[in-house]
Amino acid sequence: MTVQEQYELLEKTVRGYNSAADMEQIRAAFEYADRCHQGQKRKSGEPYIIHPLAVAQIVAESLKLDSESIEAALLHDVIEDTPATHEDLSRLFSPIIADLVEGVSKLTRIQYATKEDEQMENLRKMLMAMSKDIRVILVKIADRLHNMRTMEYQSPEKQKQKSLETMEIYAPIAHRLGMQRIKWELEDLSLKYLDPVGYQEIVAKLDAKSQENEVFMQRTEKQIGDRLNSLGINHIVYGRIKHPYSIYRKMFNQNKSLDEIFDLFAFRVIVDSVGDCYNVLGVMHDIYKPILGRFKDYIGTPKPNSYQSLHTTVMGTDGVPFEVQIRTRQMHDFAEYGVAAHWKYKQNGQGAGTEGKYEWVRRLLENQDGADAEDYIHSLKVDMFADEVFVFTPRGDVQNLPAKATPIDFAYAIHSAVGNRMVGAKVNGRIVTLDHVLKNGDIVEILTSKSAKGPSRDWMKIARSSEARSKIRQWFKKEKREENIVNGRAAFEQELKHCGVSMKDVTAPENLPGLLKKVSYSSLDEMYAAIGYGGFTAAKAVGRMHNELLRIAKKDQPDVPPAPAEPQAPKPVKSEQGIIVEGLENCLVKFSRCCTPVPGDEIVGFITRGYGVSVHRADCPNASPERRAAQEGRWIKVSWGADTNESYPTTIEVICKDRANLLFDVSSALSTTKTFVLGVHSKSTEDNFAIFRLDIKVRDGEQMKAIMNRLNQISGVLQVTRPAG
Repeated sequence: MTVQEQYELLEKTVRGYNSAADMEQIRAAFEYADRCHQGQKRKSGEPYIIHPLAVAQIVAESLKLDSESIEAALLHDVIEDTPATHEDLSRLFSPIIADLVEGVSKLTRIQYATKEDEQMENLRKMLMAMSKDIRVILVKIADRLHNMRTMEYQSPEKQKQKSLETMEIYAPIAHRLGMQRIKWELEDLSLKYLDPVGYQEIVAKLDAKSQENEVFMQRTEKQIGDRLNSLGINHIVYGRIKHPYSIYRKMFNQNKSLDEIFDLFAFRVIVDSVGDCYNVLGVMHDIYKPILGRFKDYIGTPKPNSYQSLHTTVMGTDGVPFEVQIRTRQMHDFAEYGVAAHWKYKQNGQGAGTEGKYEWVRRLLENQDGADAEDYIHSLKVDMFADEVFVFTPRGDVQNLPAKATPIDFAYAIHSAVGNRMVGAKVNGRIVTLDHVLKNGDIVEILTSKSAKGPSRDWMKIARSSEARSKIRQWFKKEKREENIVNGRAAFEQELKHCGVSMKDVTAPENLPGLLKKVSYSSLDEMYAAIGYGGFTAAKAVGRMHNELLRIAKKDQPDVPPAPAEPQAPKPVKSEQGIIVEGLENCLVKFSRCCTPVPGDEIVGFITRGYGVSVHRADCPNASPERRAAQEGRWIKVSWGADTNESYPTTIEVICKDRANLLFDVSSALSTTKTFVLGVHSKSTEDNFAIFRLDIKVRDGEQMKAIMNRLNQISGVLQVTRPAG
């Protein structure tokens, strides 16, 4: 399809659902984007404009959004990839379009101290854009969907990296916004690259049974349709097979084969009213035998993303179990398109930015106030991406909390004052401990006292929701400021001591303003208080001040002229265990256990106290540039000599999905590569992952690479790494 044909298809799609769309502006956006991207190519070799057109087609066809969203989709890469600016778009189109495009554009690359810092900032900006106008994230998800559809042109590393990001961030956001169809496709496309063997296995088995499955679905659809017609219930009924990732997750979690999956088939019955939903439920349980414990009423208790439907699993007349989902037309549109369905119910299909001011987005942003990067990422994943648990107050009000929530989470979800005065809790009439894990349907009563001393610092470790942790932090911030300052100062001084820096250098009037600017606090007490209540860490404070502290340390050193070097006759360089230590001979050399270097690795040496030189890989966290700079005099240049040993002990870590014969396959891989094995340590996790730690001997980095490549080829292996730090 040519570029022009693709644009004409877009116009036809938009006219089909939105007769009031501003087609002149849409064409202007297309022509402007085409000019801006002129000469640019995608990895596939196609003209770059194909990508914005495809994103706009998804926005129109799958989400049925307004004209502004279509224009933003067409223009979404011009600010980042071309000379066009926000001001240009604001002048040529409108400030709203310019804001949407800026929100969708990939975030500017900033140098962050850690990967968590970078991810935190990206997610925070994404959430802020969502809270202002939800269309930003809808176009962003469409952008990611098209990138995943064309991922075959990327390198294997990029495929895995982007697929993991999609699975961890974009698919859960689509779920949180109720966009089930897009969520399924994102998950399936990610699985295709994260576990190609598992994905192909499922697809091949489904293809082999496709004719048999089609016959079963047609027969069941007819049974349901005939009965509902005889009762005069207006309806639409259709069946589908669960998508590959949903099947994969069930097989993985329940350790089952495809033939053992309980509800491979799902049938949807769409009716006119809520009353009809419950009537149809009775009919389903009359035709088929219901399976106990497999009924869920999401109409009476909707999911947090507003999803509503009745779910029941029944046994078919020929002994095949299947799920039936019963809902109204409006519920169905919200289930398929989520927040995007709002536009369908607005006059003329035109949306508005105010649609995006969602309470849960605002709450997520508020709850992260004062959290450090690692805690932010963790709590965001819990709040947005974890499964929920529904519990009740004694009066019957429903509270939804993250899975594995405790009475502490429940108390703070009711009100800060309830949490701060809590002295105990009852679940279903019985007193429980504060770390008791709540289950669906529990009735929770919080016991309070006016004389309560307030929350304990241990509650921060017990609470699962960031809302509870945020409110506990706020209490300590307000009520225990003096105590926080004392604790924070002690932690900061301890961290300084590790780096060999004195407190006197930090508090010197000429140094203090520059150091405080690095950590963005107005005074040391403010920083100490933040460290004390958990909003900041001492390690992070010293890390951000690091370069400034180095400059101060160098400035304070006296200028002593170097002693004249005595001429020496060159000596033959002799290595110790294959290692040449610059400037030293007959030096005791040992290889660090934290990163186990082998010939071929880039290495550095650390002068230990009494144990010679410890050799680290250059990428080891214990030999990070920050540490080397902080302990400048103790790091020394080392290199591999020509006379290396025959073998060196090292460690490989393998993370894989657990299954039968996994250890056998790992052992076979080590055997076929003729690897000398010192030890194998394995453990299974609760979520059915297996982690192997392999202690082996290798000649050099080339042999190491060959072993890792062979392990990566084993079915179910997700990651093969060399641990460090």
